[in-house]
Amino acid sequence: MEFDDVVKGRRSIRGYLDKPVPKALVREILEIAMRAPTSLNTQPWNFYVVAGEVLDRIRAGNVERNLAGIPHSREFRLGPDYAGEHRKRQIEIAIQLFEAMGIARDDKEKRMDWILRGFRQFGAPVSIVITYDKSIQGSDIAPFDCGGVVNCIVNTAWNRGLGCVINSQGIMQSPVVRAEAGIPDDQVIQTCIAMGWPDDTFPANAVVSKRKSVDEAAVFRGFED
Repeated sequence: MEFDDVVKGRRSIRGYLDKPVPKALVREILEIAMRAPTSLNTQPWNFYVVAGEVLDRIRAGNVERNLAGIPHSREFRLGPDYAGEHRKRQIEIAIQLFEAMGIARDDKEKRMDWILRGFRQFGAPVSIVITYDKSIQGSDIAPFDCGGVVNCIVNTAWNRGLGCVINSQGIMQSPVVRAEAGIPDDQVIQTCIAMGWPDDTFPANAVVSKRKSVDEAAVFRGFED
């Protein structure tokens, strides 16, 4: 695909085919994505790619701890709750997804199952856990650079027929992820990406999130035209 088609056509995929993704294809995607811009060429990112029984144990551990009421242990700062326009957009996409999936507002069982899908990595055959070195923790630059490489991963995957969703729920119970993925203590877990072949029959996969306009987002000064 042309670059513009990839960026405009990509969407978050939350339902996957029961079909493995070859390790060689994931390596190819990472190799390309690692050309992402990075501050002073520091390249702070590391990737722990899990599949098969390892990923199944992470899914199970995430769900078990969540249902037991164990507080989240994300290793990045969440900051304050969303409010105003940010909260409005958050609710907007949730409504789109619930309508696509036929989940009624008062259907607590289906709503909970949807939440748990995130902890189960949406059934994807691959999860890529992104980390950075703890020696540079505290700087906003490393997470910023990791965000850049994540963007490149999801777009590169889309260009090869794979779908992804950036999924902070998947690393919400970090002790499980750290133990099963073999992540050493000198790494900070930033986020993860669920990846696999999109299931075109899964209703939520057809949802296209709305974007604000350039006029809402950008301020131009000093231009003559």
